[in-house]
Amino acid sequence: MLTTLPEAHRRLEETLDPEDWEALRRLGHQMVDDLLENLRTVRNRPTWRKPPTHVREQLHEPLPRAGQGEEKAYRDFREYVLPYSTGNIHPSFWGWVIGSGTPFTALTEMLAAGMNPNVGGFDDGASLVEDRVLDWFKEGFGFPAAASGLIVSGGSMANLVGLAVARHSRATFDVRRLGQGAAPQPMVLYASRETHSSVTRAVELLGLGRDALRLLPVDADYRLELASLEQAIAEDRRAGKQPFAIVGNAGTVNTGAIDDLYALAALARREGLHFHVDGAIGALAALSPELRGRLKGMEEADSLAFDPHKWGHFPYEAGCVLVRDAEAHRATFAASADYLARLEGGITARGERFADRGPQLSRGFKALKIWMGLKATGADRLGRLMLQNVEQARTLADRVVRNVELELLAPAPLNIVCFRYCGSGEPTDFDALNKALLVDLQESGVAVPSGTVLEGRFAIRVCLNNHRTRREDIVLFVQEVLRRGRALQRRGVGREKP
Repeated sequence: MLTTLPEAHRRLEETLDPEDWEALRRLGHQMVDDLLENLRTVRNRPTWRKPPTHVREQLHEPLPRAGQGEEKAYRDFREYVLPYSTGNIHPSFWGWVIGSGTPFTALTEMLAAGMNPNVGGFDDGASLVEDRVLDWFKEGFGFPAAASGLIVSGGSMANLVGLAVARHSRATFDVRRLGQGAAPQPMVLYASRETHSSVTRAVELLGLGRDALRLLPVDADYRLELASLEQAIAEDRRAGKQPFAIVGNAGTVNTGAIDDLYALAALARREGLHFHVDGAIGALAALSPELRGRLKGMEEADSLAFDPHKWGHFPYEAGCVLVRDAEAHRATFAASADYLARLEGGITARGERFADRGPQLSRGFKALKIWMGLKATGADRLGRLMLQNVEQARTLADRVVRNVELELLAPAPLNIVCFRYCGSGEPTDFDALNKALLVDLQESGVAVPSGTVLEGRFAIRVCLNNHRTRREDIVLFVQEVLRRGRALQRRGVGREKP
């Protein structure tokens, strides 16, 4: 029989639920209205605004010991945070392959937070949703239905999970019990020098050491040279090392180059190596019938990392990894504990636990925005938007090629265009000039491209994975590059001293 606490004791207990639910409801409606209006009018604002001194000072406050109230907290957000976003929701943000999100999927994040489940693998609706999202991705990328997968924070974590499975499945010793130091032979893996730094970081975190990653030459199209790969594998075997994995790129971060994935898959099978594909940049292009052929061989991967929060336009964070061998995936991460034991009934009765597929036990409901977003939009429409970006990239590349003041620095096979401003033919430090031009473009609010270095030359890099971008934005951007580049050159920026 339950006993009732005396009134005095009950008054001492607190909750974080509001005292006035209606007041919070009104504030919530205002937050939704402001959010949608901010997205609706985004084209009317600069792409990026630097937070001024007074904003930095306002945000530099000590830990609030007493609550300031929900309305004050929201006012401060609206005044000091919202106007100074990264800018990636703007149609002219084309830097660092950062996705732009959608209004509807932004609202789904509120629903996920309101449910607030720990999606570790309980028998609940959140787990069923993640199951279905993974099944959709397996179908979309040509993976077998029996394959495994996991929604993660992004491409870095997806690469880490995929390469952890590669190491565990190919190791000739019990790596989980003995550690990497017990390896009878140094384990090595291979990728092109255009591979994303997250692969290097994963190799370091796995204890393999940076020198275990062979970063190999690329061809004129910035794709991994197959002859160099075969030679490196043979040399390592002769030197007593154990090759265990090949990393292919479905879109490199610098230029969008796609390795010959079909040839890499065949070579991996012949050599008995795990084939991992980093598809953070371009894997989702497989949803476009017109672009799918460029990714031939990706479906042969043993593991595939990709980022729905990039070209899929889902809010951050939303990464994913698919693993062909479900048992190898589970064996890499599964852990047992009394408090995690599965029972025959109740909430723990589910057979497969997401916590056994990656390093996290606590996991948010990242799958909800993908599930609802795909149901609302459809994969075909996403594919058309990706093709639209690729066509916009071709428009930009063509304009660069046709203008004598601009120089295209790499092929543009997908949605990334790398070029530089050359201007007049006088002797110029083009690296210094284009770095200054990049900063000028960003700080002016006209657009936010990024920069990179190709064959020792600094490049302005435009990544078109924004569903809000229009061709008119590309035209204006080229005009501003020329106008601002000429102005910088007239001021002597980059002029070589005699």
